[in-house]
Amino acid sequence: MNWLLNNLTYPNILLLMLLESTVVPVPSELVVAPAAYHAASGNLNVFLVVLFATIGAAIGASINYVVALYVGRPVIYKFANSKWGKMCMLNQEKVEKSERYFDNHGVVATLTGRLIPGIRHLISLPAGLARMNYWKFLLYTTLGAGVWHSILAALGWYLHSVVPESELDATIEKYNHYIVLGIVAIVALVIVYFVVKHYRKKGKQASEEATDNKE
Repeated sequence: MNWLLNNLTYPNILLLMLLESTVVPVPSELVVAPAAYHAASGNLNVFLVVLFATIGAAIGASINYVVALYVGRPVIYKFANSKWGKMCMLNQEKVEKSERYFDNHGVVATLTGRLIPGIRHLISLPAGLARMNYWKFLLYTTLGAGVWHSILAALGWYLHSVVPESELDATIEKYNHYIVLGIVAIVALVIVYFVVKHYRKKGKQASEEATDNKE
């Protein structure tokens, strides 16, 4: 793993983000941001960094989705509570948390959930358990991953002009706290938007039905 992190080629970026979107604890902050940092030096292309990271995330999320779809909740819980699950920093509580988030926010959770630490790599499990339409799932999770990786890439690109590489990881961890707060605020706004849109649509339908009944 350390070798992959220290050799951020496009295939390695794809592989690491694939692993991060399954159950392997690979922090995307320490992959995409450093890759963009090197892109600012001319060693990589920042747009390809985001592209390969997002493709990897979509593949990894699809693996989780298919596993959840076919093996079911009991097997997933059993793995999460096993020795292997603990090695991947998993437990049943984390899986249940992702399920509650999905239940509370519906299919849009696969978009907003990709932006929330602790939820991001697990949100595809409840999507599979709920038998969400795969193509809708893939669209939302790819968009969410693309947004997240773009933010990290912008951070890495910016840091190239202000910090030496020896201080990069520590600075990313420092900035990551503020990024998370900003992302949570964005997610909250997105959720509010969809909730308001849903109730407006519902109110409009009710009004049209009332008008039809009068006629």
